[in-house]
Formats: sequence, C-alpha cells, structure tokens
Amino acid sequence: MLNGILWIKRSGSAWRDLPERYGNWKTVSSRFYRWHQQGLWAQLLARVQERSDHAGQLEWDVHMIDSTIVRAHQSAAGAKKGPATRRLAARRAVSEPKST
Repeated sequence: MLNGILWIKRSGSAWRDLPERYGNWKTVSSRFYRWHQQGLWAQLLARVQERSDHAGQLEWDVHMIDSTIVRAHQSAAGAKKGPATRRLAARRAVSEPKST
C-alpha cells in the first residue's frame, strides 16, 4: 500500500495508472486520502523532522522555495494583448481631464 502511494507521488501519474503489483488503485487512493484527512502525513513529516533534528542531520539555515508561492506576471495569466489594449489606453487618454 505504502509503496503504491510513494510510486504515485514519485512518478506524478494518475491513480488509474498505478501498476497492478501495488493493488487496486481505488483502494490505494482512498487509503491515501483517508490518511491525509486524519493528518497522518503531517504527523509522519513532523516525526521524521524531529528525529533528524535530534540527530543533527537537519540544517535549518537551508530553505526550499516551492513554485506555488511564486506569482506570475499578469501577462502570463492570459491578459489580453494587442490592438484592443492600445484602443483602451487611447480612449482613456482622450477622456481624462487635462490639468491647466
């Protein structure tokens, strides 16, 4: 069961692509999600970190940046480009009051 979960997480495959040697993919996925809801994975991580820290194997000065916290520029999010944007800017420039 655990090897099946680790295989999915390591490969990034869909649950349905789990090799048969790990068992029924529905059983493995439901067990994973049930353990997640119970907080088992967070407990395991905390325990491993605790043991590693106690053994002096953790370097707390080293940090990892996950791409989920990196914001993309607005143009990367599908913002409109081209003539429509220029027309809006031109229209705004014409309609704005001019200072004296």
